[in-house]
Amino acid sequence: MTFKLDPFKEAPAIMNSWMEASTRISASLEASLINLVKVRTSQINGCANCINMHTEEARSSGETEQRLYLLSAWREAPCFSDRERAALGWTESLTELAKGVPGEALHEALDAHFSHEEQVKLTMMINIINGWNRIAVGFGLWYESGKLVAVAGR
Repeated sequence: MTFKLDPFKEAPAIMNSWMEASTRISASLEASLINLVKVRTSQINGCANCINMHTEEARSSGETEQRLYLLSAWREAPCFSDRERAALGWTESLTELAKGVPGEALHEALDAHFSHEEQVKLTMMINIINGWNRIAVGFGLWYESGKLVAVAGR
């Protein structure tokens, strides 16, 4: 990854609006669930910046190392709740949309564990983190301790 440009410097108004929307959407569901969605999406998209950032955030808000390590194998790991499993299945399906549309079983799991309003909030969060992954990868961003640092030649 090579730093290309700072989108906050080049287009501050739109990036600040994006950040504001991201912050509001992130606060719309429980932090532990949002952290899992952010990390899992970033794993799928191969966004090292976001994996680094969101695992740090998850740990600081009480997430365990075990669950973070097992997140990529959540289907086989017994440490995730049914609500989290429904969210992770939905996350993977929407993040990998090119593989096919979400099946009926995913909708049934969502209906069993999320209100319709929560389903919209979760879907918006998945969209937001996918967007952040694309911004970070596209522009070669790396955030360390809350600030953008230039990384060359990776």
